[in-house]
Amino acid sequence: MDRMFRVLGFWTGIFTVMFYLGDMDKTAMLFLAQTGFFVLLSYLKLSERMYMYVFGAYLTVFFAGFTYWTTFMMPLGGLGGH
Repeated sequence: MDRMFRVLGFWTGIFTVMFYLGDMDKTAMLFLAQTGFFVLLSYLKLSERMYMYVFGAYLTVFFAGFTYWTTFMMPLGGLGGH
């Protein structure tokens, strides 16, 4: 299970580089923090159950933050950008 968190760290690291190259600095820093979190967590040698609990908590926080952002922070408007 610890290797899967290293895989998550690898992919969030790839996203970090792509966001940085696309001049999306705030998003790149967010993904860099996630990369560090996943890689650090992968070396803690936790039990499989604990890794599942941590991943469930991560998903809960992500979905709550994403829902808040899309509901209250994103500008209104369709594809036309009026």
